[in-house]
Amino acid sequence: MRVLTMNLHAVRARIWAAAEAAGRPEPDLIAVSKTFPAADVRLLCQKSTQRDFGENYLQEFKEKSSELADIPDICWHIIGHIQSNKSRIAAERAHWVHTIDREKIVRRLSEQRPPEMPPLQVLIEVNIGGEDVKHGVPPQEESIRELAFQVASLPNLKLRGLMCVARLGSSEEELRQQFGRMNELLQYLQQQGLDVDTLSMGMSEDLETAVACGATQVRIGSAIFGQRSYSE
Repeated sequence: MRVLTMNLHAVRARIWAAAEAAGRPEPDLIAVSKTFPAADVRLLCQKSTQRDFGENYLQEFKEKSSELADIPDICWHIIGHIQSNKSRIAAERAHWVHTIDREKIVRRLSEQRPPEMPPLQVLIEVNIGGEDVKHGVPPQEESIRELAFQVASLPNLKLRGLMCVARLGSSEEELRQQFGRMNELLQYLQQQGLDVDTLSMGMSEDLETAVACGATQVRIGSAIFGQRSYSE
């Protein structure tokens, strides 16, 4: 278990160094705990100040959030695609959803969010690499603007910004182009009068480039928890 805390400290050191080199504020770290047991999350909460955790699979998230419900300040981020029949899990249990990409899900999350809870913080997912196998809104200003104003018009949701996953196998130059474009799109929404401030981008392999391009949140899994096994 000591390895987990050592890994966490090493990742934080990478983030600090990247922010220093770029002359930017340090982004928030979301520890991506998908496929790893709730015990690992509990350990990091006990041994560190880490409280932001990312989950991809809603059924796994439901079980894990129930098991860790005694940790009052834990903050759950849904970073995987949301199916309509499971949206209630996210609406009722999550603090953030990073993967908004269509109006149907937006409306379901708003309708299913319990009124006594604070607004659900949401990000629009942008398919920045234009990949057929990935979800997300095309990286075009008009498409993103349309969905952004739909989100902003609904109660129980708070639009915070944009999220992306860089195209697999991208070179350093290609990463900078993709992450730089995300920064431009966030600024575009700000120019449209929307109160947005968040860029969720960068993972274990490319966090330094993402920080240099303006990431305010990085989502780090394997560098903290280790390589995943999807055999189950």
